[in-house]
Amino acid sequence: TCCESEEEVSGRGRAAESIRRLREGGAEVVFSVDCTKLKDYFLAEKGQFDCIYFNFPHCGRKAGVVKNRELLARFFHSSAEVLTDEGEVHVALCNGQGGTPADQPRREWHNSWQIVAVAAGAGFILSNVHPFKAETIHGYKCTGYRSQDKSFGVEGALNHIFTRSTPLLCFKPMICEIELESRKVSFQVPQVLVDKINRGFLELNSNHPVRTVKEKLTADLSQAFPLQNIDYCLSLLHQGHLNGVCHSNIFWIILSPEETPSTEEMSNGLANAVLFSHVDFCRDTDKNSWVNVQEGCHVSKQYYLRPSLLPYAQAIIQRGAFLPGTLHVLSGPVFRKCLITPYSMPVFHEMFFVCAVNRGAENSYIQMLVNNIKTSMHSLYQTVSGFKLNINLQEAASFETTELNDFAAFESQLSTIQYCICMEIDTSGSCEKGSCVGIIRTAHYELGSSELVVVFASLNLDLLAMLICGISDWRMLWTSDMRFLSQFPRGELRLFKSFSLYPPSYVHDVSFWVPDGEQFDEVAFHTIARQVSGEMVVSIQLIDSFQQSETGRKSLCYRLTFQSCDKALSRQEVAEMQLLFRKEINQHLRVTLR
Repeated sequence: TCCESEEEVSGRGRAAESIRRLREGGAEVVFSVDCTKLKDYFLAEKGQFDCIYFNFPHCGRKAGVVKNRELLARFFHSSAEVLTDEGEVHVALCNGQGGTPADQPRREWHNSWQIVAVAAGAGFILSNVHPFKAETIHGYKCTGYRSQDKSFGVEGALNHIFTRSTPLLCFKPMICEIELESRKVSFQVPQVLVDKINRGFLELNSNHPVRTVKEKLTADLSQAFPLQNIDYCLSLLHQGHLNGVCHSNIFWIILSPEETPSTEEMSNGLANAVLFSHVDFCRDTDKNSWVNVQEGCHVSKQYYLRPSLLPYAQAIIQRGAFLPGTLHVLSGPVFRKCLITPYSMPVFHEMFFVCAVNRGAENSYIQMLVNNIKTSMHSLYQTVSGFKLNINLQEAASFETTELNDFAAFESQLSTIQYCICMEIDTSGSCEKGSCVGIIRTAHYELGSSELVVVFASLNLDLLAMLICGISDWRMLWTSDMRFLSQFPRGELRLFKSFSLYPPSYVHDVSFWVPDGEQFDEVAFHTIARQVSGEMVVSIQLIDSFQQSETGRKSLCYRLTFQSCDKALSRQEVAEMQLLFRKEINQHLRVTLR
């Protein structure tokens, strides 16, 4: 296609020859086509296009970066109307214009065409980028410098290949029904977990890399230990007190003892209790709502989404339903609120091992267990990447609980001896932050006439899969885009290749006064950010704080960075998320916005 008429174009250089060659080759050549209104020229009966190419777009003459961004924005929106679902849009730009790290040298962001952010506004993600090689195209000549019949430099030019993104999801309240204490109960899933509950990553028909890692570990360990899989259904909800666990890190679920709350009751009252409450709530039958127990109300049963599989492992021991020397294995998703960091996950798949050994043999057993885990992981990683993996056992006294995947759920009866299983890609011998994939602890039990030491070990299967397959962002494990799972056919582990390159990031600040006399709940602050953005906030940094000397009031200022790993995320969408975030923290944390 061409923007000008055939008469205007035919008199320029070799255009007439190119038109003739195209038509002789069977191509349809269309003139006077506005690239920002493609649907006006291509009727529905012609079908949609599999590929749209736009080589070196430009508004003409001395148009600056802003006008050319606008041209690209309108072009991408136009392309979205005539492109197949699996189609591609190819845009070639001169070196530096795109504003991505692929440009060498790279322009400052404000002085580039910001092509990835512009395309995101129309629902496209950058899936590939490679050099534009004019010499490989027979008869190609670049022309049109400042709307003249002059050539322009294409050295270092890049071809950007865009594909459609899956849409941003708007999550509705979700009711989950489970079997609990021999009866069926329903509860509202915390909104931040709606897209992560009951995903079935570990089920038999799954080819998710998390399951493949689990199956490989289980098969290898069964060669070295008597092994028993605990394959009965473990309830998502748990009841009872956990020593050492901060209430603000738990997703509380409240069920009425008289009846299961209705969907409407859940939506109106329970959602706040699930997401934001750090105190006891119950159902007020007169007001048909959920209120603070401290305000006076009949106390309901309290449950929470399991933060660890430890209570189920302990139940096995307390019931005596285990064989000394046998490695019992449990696995499933666990949940906890946490700060937003690259390796902190509000849900991950835990693989939990428990084994009872004679007192005095625990250290050698731990070392044997770790050695077998090492061997299995070495084999997996070397098969996938061809590189060696360094795994070591370190005393974990220097690690914070959050760095150890929130293993604070270990009861106080467990010993203070604690080891961290670390994986490193390099051979420096240092355990870099985020490379701790598991923890091992011990506890002493007297069972009959013998005193046994129970060894507990827990592994984060999600983090293991990430390290083995080269997945840099934990959110990618939960993507609904089939381009992720298609890279692991039949559960085969491979190095992951991202289908969304150089995603744009957007920064917003928020400042507010903290309520007088109250401790600011930073975990709840981060949880609200996760909820309103659908996990699009990748970083929250405290950039300023001060306290008024006259009143004692405290002000905080945080910087939020928004970025998606798998979806198109536009500036407008982020602005709407930021406005909603301000509203939510004002309502639920009772801060005064500045």
